[in-house]
Formats: sequence, structure tokens, C-alpha cells
Amino acid sequence: MESVDAGEEAAGLRKIVHIDMDAFFASVEQRDDPALRGKPVAVGFAGARGVVAAASYEARVFGVRSAMASVQALRQCPQLIFCAPRFSVYRAVSRQIRAIFAEFTAEIEPLSLDEAYLDVTWDLKGLGSATRIAELIRARIKAETGLTASAGVSYNKFLAKLASDENKPDGLCVIRPGEGTAYVARLPVRRFHGVGPRAAEKMAGLGIATGADLAMRDMAFLAAHFGSQAGYLYRAARGIDLRPVRANARRKSVGAERTFDTDISSGRGLREALENILDIAWADIARAGARGRTVTLKLRLSDFSLLTRSRTVADVVQAREVLAATAHGLLEDVLPLRHSARLLGVILSGLEGDTPPPRAASDVDQLALF
Repeated sequence: MESVDAGEEAAGLRKIVHIDMDAFFASVEQRDDPALRGKPVAVGFAGARGVVAAASYEARVFGVRSAMASVQALRQCPQLIFCAPRFSVYRAVSRQIRAIFAEFTAEIEPLSLDEAYLDVTWDLKGLGSATRIAELIRARIKAETGLTASAGVSYNKFLAKLASDENKPDGLCVIRPGEGTAYVARLPVRRFHGVGPRAAEKMAGLGIATGADLAMRDMAFLAAHFGSQAGYLYRAARGIDLRPVRANARRKSVGAERTFDTDISSGRGLREALENILDIAWADIARAGARGRTVTLKLRLSDFSLLTRSRTVADVVQAREVLAATAHGLLEDVLPLRHSARLLGVILSGLEGDTPPPRAASDVDQLALF
């Protein structure tokens, strides 16, 4: 196993808090309607083409998950209650939460309406303890919004995000300097961000089930089997992440794609599949608060060739109907396909306030009172 440059790892040490709201959309609905509390709730639309945008923890017990088809969710949980999304309400609550963040640090990198990274290496209140700051933020969120948040505290973004998922809901987990490698070693590789079901299946075939298994593979092995993802996997298996928190960073694109269990060749089948993907994409676009003008349709064909078509509209896309009309128009332009499709996706780009250049990372002199 290759060794890690200790100096390189130390240079990336910071005090990072990752805040992740618990079942955000569904929790807002339960907060605003007491009759929904304690019941399985899905935000989305029921029906043959409906998709779950978010699920309460009561619904998750039955296996209901976001991006699941509504008909499947109802089969797994017949008593599931659907609530139409209220994105204007979710955005308003998100603004409340970010105002709380801003009292503790200016270094805030929102990932979506319901989660963000905070760099509190030097906090505005001079508290010095990242753990204490996370506790105070969670308490303030609960007091001011009636909602719960989970927090992960660590010395880099990768570990902080893993930690925030450790004790959900309404939990806190701290991974201190020196603990990251051991923490990652025990995790299933499926917990690593960016390792989806197919990648995890491939790893299983190579005898890689945990972070410890992954750390036993050198860079040459990872490059041979995972290509451009090799560097990320090599560092992640060792708990290393040198990315800074990028204040005010915005995503360059947002959307959704789906790999089909069975390739689709008919125009009718692709139109129906596109409607489901549009539901998922629009939920992500609304969750991110994204406003863009360029819609891209992405198709991976059965021969593994990639087909993309894009269209830029006159004004920012502010409604699902506009996104849907543009995406369907792009699909009609490429039909009939020369081969069946194995993947279909919709992407919104040309976002307002595109990502600014990242700030330079500063050295950290000390990490006492973590």
C-alpha cells in the first residue's frame, strides 16, 4: 500500500462543518400541517408518471426514497400521503437557515436549499470550537424554524459530509484530526460520495467492499479499473480532501439522468421516460434554487455512443413546463434513434451567477478546540 505524504494531508486541515437538514421538504410539510406529523409523507405527485421528490423518515421505513416512481412508492407504502411541492416556502426557510450560518462565518458553500459547508477555522464569534458552533447552529435552526438538522464536523469537506450522515436524523458526529483514516476504513464503499450502485458492484467484483479494501489498492490499479475517478478514490480511502470551502460558489449545471434496466427504442417509451426524469430534474433544480437558460438532452445509446442536443431559451427557465417543452423538443429532433437508448438525462446550465474563481486556501496555524 502506498504511503500518504503527511505534510500534504496536514496542509489541508481546516475546521469544517457540514449542515444537512433532515428530510427537508417533507419536514416542512409536516411542520406546517400538524395532521401529517408522524405519518409517512412524500413530496411529489401521485400517478403513473409521478416521482417522489422527498420522503419523510416515516416513509423511509418502508423503503420510500427520493427519485422513486410514485407508483412503486405506493406499492411499498399504501398509506403514503403525497404533498404537492411548495418550492417558494422551501426557499424562504432556506434563507432563514443561511442567515443563521452567516452569524458564525462568512465562508459558506451552499450545496442546495437544505445543505451547506461552513469553514469555521476562524469563526466570527471567536468561539474556536467547530463542535460548539455546530451545536449552536442546530439549536438555532430548531428554535427559529421548528426543523431539525444533522451536522458533521471534521478537518475536510469529504469527512464532514460523511459525518453529517452518521447519526441522522437530528444528529451530530465529529471526526477529529488523526481519526479520518480509521473512520473511512470501516465504511462500505457505497457510502463514499460519487460511488453509485454500478461502481459499488464493480468494486465488489474486484474484492473491494470497505474503505480499508480500497486503501489496499495502489494508484495504478485504481487508474486501470476506474480511470479518471482513480485520484479521488485513492485520496478518499485515506480520508484526504484538500478542497477549500468556496464561499458564494454556484453550480454550473443541475439536472438528472437515469440508466434504464432495459434499453428503450420506441419514441413513446422515451417520451414517458423523459417525463419521469423531468420530475427528478425539476426537484433538484428547485432544491438548488437554480435559474438557467440552456437545456441539454443527453442520451447514451446501446453502442455506448453519446448523443447530446442543447437549446438556449430567451429567458431563464422558471417553470417545469418550460423545461419540459424544451427537453421534449430536443428529443423530437433526434427521433428516431439509430440505436436504442440505455441512458437519458436532462441538464439545465447557463446558470445565473456562474461559479466564480475559487479563493486560495490559507494555511492553518492551529486546530485546537476542534
